Amino acid sequence: MVRIKERYLLVKILYPNDLGSRPDLPDVVVVNQPTAEQLTASHLLRGIRAEIATLFGDYGAGAVEGGGLTVKYFSQATSTFILRVSRSSYRFVWAALTFMNCVPIKNGKPCTFRVVHVSGTMRKAEEEAIRRARDLIFAVENDKQHFRDRETVGT
Repeated sequence: MVRIKERYLLVKILYPNDLGSRPDLPDVVVVNQPTAEQLTASHLLRGIRAEIATLFGDYGAGAVEGGGLTVKYFSQATSTFILRVSRSSYRFVWAALTFMNCVPIKNGKPCTFRVVHVSGTMRKAEEEAIRRARDLIFAVENDKQHFRDRETVGT
């Protein structure tokens, strides 16, 4: 019996176009802001499949459909999601995510989809997501402290 081999892609949604729009917040918070509540896992899948069909045509769409593209985890608060896709077609999904430039909902915000980790197991993808969320919290705290120090020096 042959085991079906899959890849898990940990993807982060970033909002670099909003830099400088909120001078009261550190840049780390602005770029890593929460995603709109209207975005769901089904919207994500629909947008990714449409982008694959645009980039690779019927061949890419068929390869991904046969590979069982699914969203295993989605967090609007951290703008992070984990995709499961077959090992043979994960590069199609990665390329499509790279070319997506807005949230796949009506009047979606401009954004960047960044694949931050590729794993062979769900467990390792989850551990990396937790590690990155922890690092982001520390970065925000450090940036906030630096922001406060800069304000006290400037006054």
